[in-house]
Amino acid sequence: MDLSIYFRPSERFGHTRPDWDGHTLGDGTRFHMEGRGLPDLEGVQVAIFGLPDDPGHARPRSCVEAPDLVREQLYKLYAPAGKVQLADLGDIRPGASAQDTRHAVAETIAELVRRNITPVILGGGQGHTFSQYLAYEQLERTVNLACIDARFDLGEPGQALSDSSYLSHIVLRQPNYLFNYSNIGFQTYLVDQPGIELMDKLFFDALRLGEVRGHMPDAEPVLRNADSLSVDLSAVRRSDAPGTTRPGPNGFHAEELCQLMRYAGVSEKVTSVGIYEMDPLRDVDHTTAQLAAQLVWCFLDGYRSRTNDL
Repeated sequence: MDLSIYFRPSERFGHTRPDWDGHTLGDGTRFHMEGRGLPDLEGVQVAIFGLPDDPGHARPRSCVEAPDLVREQLYKLYAPAGKVQLADLGDIRPGASAQDTRHAVAETIAELVRRNITPVILGGGQGHTFSQYLAYEQLERTVNLACIDARFDLGEPGQALSDSSYLSHIVLRQPNYLFNYSNIGFQTYLVDQPGIELMDKLFFDALRLGEVRGHMPDAEPVLRNADSLSVDLSAVRRSDAPGTTRPGPNGFHAEELCQLMRYAGVSEKVTSVGIYEMDPLRDVDHTTAQLAAQLVWCFLDGYRSRTNDL
């Protein structure tokens, strides 16, 4: 499958390659460059791509810049010990509708997973968790979905697909390939009681924020069993991540989310990751962009420890 139809080079990194230090992530990454097309994916283990535009979603215009702001912080980080071959595919071309964009994202993820390449998605709304799910549907694989999120994002009955209702659309889809859903870090005052009861009724896993923070290793088996991971940056407290679409005073500390990402990296099963809901307009001194970059770094640090036994 030709993935190039879905991509354009990054605005900041797809035209002129910066002169990174020889030991940084940027120096060892293969980039989608203007005039040269997508990079060679032979031997690539992790592929990064951005979602700068989200047709059909009411998102601040500043969110368009999120993927490149994360890249700016990511590629100057020194690579973790051990080799993980990275590629940066650039940014998804926005479709004429939200459905078209979801289709492009799902097709891309499915093709990368077929090639044993783990996609890491930067930017966009968490509604694209539905796109991640659709990729496994295309592959006809059952999926264990894990979300690091302060909310369940079930929405109201009959609500259109959005960043706050994608889970109900996944649960109700037929035929259904969702084997299990796990929420890590929900905050009880942000979740209604019927939502909690539904989690119990469907035998889904829901780990409360205080429960996880009290003993972080409890989240490790949940992430070890996940196929797809979706991260809402709003799950981090505002003081550590001000640049999110729904910042709040409580949430994970930055280093705690980094620990969760390393668990996901080590997991042999995790085959797609999305880091969503960044709003650069609210960011302070690039704090949230730096955190998102460090989340990717921690995932890669865990990834290098995989034994590929599965």
